[in-house]
Amino acid sequence: MQRRQLGPDGLSVPEIGLGRWQLGGGWGNDWNDDVAQQTLQTAVDAGVRFIDTADVYGDGASERSIGRFLAGGQHPDVVVATKLGRAGIYPDGYTRASLREATQRSLERLRVDALDLTQLHCVPTDVLRQGHVFDWLRELQQEGLVKRWGASVESVEEGLICLQQEGLASLQVIFNVFRQKPAEELFPRAADNKVGIIVRLPLASGLLGGKITRATTFAHDDHRHFNRDGAMFNVGETFAGLELERGVDAAEQVARLVPAGMTMAQMALRWILDHREVSVVIPGASRPDQVTANVSAADIAPVPAALHEQLAGVYRAHVRDFIRGPY
Repeated sequence: MQRRQLGPDGLSVPEIGLGRWQLGGGWGNDWNDDVAQQTLQTAVDAGVRFIDTADVYGDGASERSIGRFLAGGQHPDVVVATKLGRAGIYPDGYTRASLREATQRSLERLRVDALDLTQLHCVPTDVLRQGHVFDWLRELQQEGLVKRWGASVESVEEGLICLQQEGLASLQVIFNVFRQKPAEELFPRAADNKVGIIVRLPLASGLLGGKITRATTFAHDDHRHFNRDGAMFNVGETFAGLELERGVDAAEQVARLVPAGMTMAQMALRWILDHREVSVVIPGASRPDQVTANVSAADIAPVPAALHEQLAGVYRAHVRDFIRGPY
């Protein structure tokens, strides 16, 4: 895989990473650390060197699993990004002490002395505006507990607020064929500031994988069931903020445009990689074979300009005006 710069300090990572939400809860699967370890090994064998997790995934299970995998200095070139700000803190518990405690717990679970990258995990917009959380992250960085810090955001507005902060290394955003707005204003501003862009939910909770239909059902503890209308967290985290039926309709429009010899998921991932401001894409995987399929998108040639325009047309006609939640 090609490597891309992530942040202003010269760090570079392969362009496809691994998101660990699917292996940490919220996707209807029981935790299975054997599968988690196999998935991590497959990812590293395939060239993945960027792993994204969060303290809230599986109530720490995801971080502990990564810590076990990397114990003893194995794979020293793997960059682990975690997140804080939801577990026991959201929505109004943001203090210097709470961020420090969360950081200490992540350090213990990951078995490291310093976090490669920590990110504010979709904290309220007002908290971002106040700015104190950024000061506290700078303190943790100055103390050597955190090498870099960034923010995972829900909207372009939140991303622009974060870009005003000196020292910001990265922004993590929802960006895919169904969520094209960040490319319009946020990406150019981030590039000007040399801030990395980490793309989560590149397949829109599976819609852009091409296998979800109107008849598909989801487990009770899968966010695609319990958060379908934003009951538990931002609706944009589930099906890109679309109602399922409308999302399936839009996916059918996209499916008609997939070139021969390419899967819909590969096209969707390649479309994201065609945006030069993107540092790394972090598709999730609940099984080793899914990692292999995701990484294969890096070997595909860029999507032709005509196809980019067709996909933009699908977005304008079938998606843009129907996205719910902050965007």
